[in-house]
Amino acid sequence: MKVVKSVSLVVLICFMGFSDLSAQRDYKTAIGFRAGPMAGLSLKHFISESKALEFIVSSRWNGTLFQGLYEIHQDVFNDSNFNLYYGAGAHLGYWDLNGHIHPWYDNDGTYTALGIDGILGLEYAIPDAPISVSVDWKPMFNVINYTGFWMDDIGLTIRFYFR
Repeated sequence: MKVVKSVSLVVLICFMGFSDLSAQRDYKTAIGFRAGPMAGLSLKHFISESKALEFIVSSRWNGTLFQGLYEIHQDVFNDSNFNLYYGAGAHLGYWDLNGHIHPWYDNDGTYTALGIDGILGLEYAIPDAPISVSVDWKPMFNVINYTGFWMDDIGLTIRFYFR
């Protein structure tokens, strides 16, 4: 419940600071590292001024997760370098529990999961350097294999961008 209240507060604060409904991005493509429970590589590519595709390859529980997300970016805090973004996508993952402790599952074995994802985050593009920093929350729902809602993926991503 604390997580839901905290995320709701961040979203409310971000919506109060909108200056424009379209993000003015200084970059087209960025690649970097995402730290968090599911750490890995992130590639973001803008397909318009306010819409982007993000692809993440991450690792957790001796496995790999591939995610594709469609994101909408909006300026916040009257600064075009700050963007609130939100969106949805899907994931395909594989993990091996044989001999590894997993906090939610007692069974050993290897698993492949397919599911849907959401994302809500805040990004800052540093004006004098080709670097963007973002913090996001990415809940997931496994539709196939170990169905359930995972809400613990909060990440910090640092990307180098290209114009």
